[in-house]
Amino acid sequence: MLIVKIMGKIALQKSDLLRILDVIVEVRFKRRIYKGQQRQDSQLFRLAGVYNDESEKYHIYLTNIQADILGPEDIARLIGARWDIELLFKELKSKYAFNVLKTKNEQIIEALICTGILTLIVSRRLHSLVRELNPYQPIARFTQLRWSIIFAENASDILTEILKLNGITRTFELMWAVSSSQALDPHVNRERFRSEWWA
Repeated sequence: MLIVKIMGKIALQKSDLLRILDVIVEVRFKRRIYKGQQRQDSQLFRLAGVYNDESEKYHIYLTNIQADILGPEDIARLIGARWDIELLFKELKSKYAFNVLKTKNEQIIEALICTGILTLIVSRRLHSLVRELNPYQPIARFTQLRWSIIFAENASDILTEILKLNGITRTFELMWAVSSSQALDPHVNRERFRSEWWA
């Protein structure tokens, strides 16, 4: 359990609205049990808070970054950027197959990562176009994670339309040729379990 004690005073009247909080706090906590004993300890941290107009509440951050290095607004932007990176990796893993790299071959891993990143770039570009073409909808309604689901589900149809714009038609013969070539196992001489059953 953390007990936070503010070192200093904040004078706040009802008519005031502090946009920024920036104080030093003492955080008290219990250390893990060692040799049957548990001791209490404390540490000084900087508490930086920025009032958010949308949510009408403070976004509070405990940090050890000194005030002369980053101001509270900069800390809020930095944490926001880190959250965007977390969402980016969630999107890459859940929709662009970063979590299923089932190989140890470095070249294949690099190719799959590049493919995922290129897919993400195309997805984000189309996402921007959708937002531009819907100027009367709030931007917050077009979330990137939701868009990635729509994009992944419709990628084949989108590719067909892009190829059509470039004069390439996806015919049954073309799809059959691609499917047939991709279905061939490159490990021809590998011993198969029960291969005599379907040979």
